[in-house]
Amino acid sequence: MINAQKALLEWYTIYGRHTLPWRNTTDIYHIYLSEIMLQQTQVNRVKNEYYPQFLAKFPTLESLSLAKEEDVLASWSGLGYYSRARNLHKTAKLTNRQFPKEYKELLQLPGIGQYTASAICSFGYNQNIAVVDTNIARVIKRLFALKEPKNSIIWDKATELVNSKNPRSHNLALMDLGSMVCLPKNPKCTTCPILKYCQGSKNPEIYTQSKKKEYEKMELFYAVLIRNNHIALTSSTGSMYKNMLQLPTVDPIEEQFIAKFKHAYTKYRLTVNLYRVEKVIDDIIWIDLDKLDQSPISSLTKKALTLIII
Repeated sequence: MINAQKALLEWYTIYGRHTLPWRNTTDIYHIYLSEIMLQQTQVNRVKNEYYPQFLAKFPTLESLSLAKEEDVLASWSGLGYYSRARNLHKTAKLTNRQFPKEYKELLQLPGIGQYTASAICSFGYNQNIAVVDTNIARVIKRLFALKEPKNSIIWDKATELVNSKNPRSHNLALMDLGSMVCLPKNPKCTTCPILKYCQGSKNPEIYTQSKKKEYEKMELFYAVLIRNNHIALTSSTGSMYKNMLQLPTVDPIEEQFIAKFKHAYTKYRLTVNLYRVEKVIDDIIWIDLDKLDQSPISSLTKKALTLIII
């Protein structure tokens, strides 16, 4: 596999995404933050919006550890999957100024699993360790012609493939290859630097397992109550947006209807209905409309507010 490793790194030198800010730092906290954000968010949105904004508010691990959870959630607003932000905050408190360097120690921290621990070890500490995300897994399955392999098999093959002399660039190259060339549909095999080593190149689609996602449909009903430039919100206790501020729930009355919109959240496909009311029964918190961007508001609530606040 030495020739494949060499061809991969040569391709990466020319075509790799070298301008991504978290690839141009040795700050482990910055690298860790990027990995958490990238788990469920597109690269460009992380690069251009969330990553720089979050670091402007919490530039160091220590500053994050000293922050209030509500401030962390407010800075995470719009990213979704808010358990990521809570675990990020918990991890900052536990580590304070220094991340562990050992893979097994990293696994003990909140929200850090096999992928994130290996990514920190590889991208942060340049350790000789495999990294497997969705893109890399697809490359590995096609390269070794693995049909519906167990996760452990994919990791074993990735470990077998690691370039011990330059593991960091090797793993980043595999990631970029999966993102830019070895695509889920219509892979660009003719431009692949390791095509001649790919055992599944004749039928790459066979080695991409694509299960149709099943979504749960829900209909939600929220109240809109605004007074003196303040809006009534309530703290969510549900599993979707726990501890985030949201609009109060309401029993729908047709005459009070304002607007309806669709929203996707993890496995849910939501239909959200908004109603203008004069009072609500939930315990409410009055938030200044001019300070909403400083409050821990979910992406769903943000979307609702764009419809009701001009």
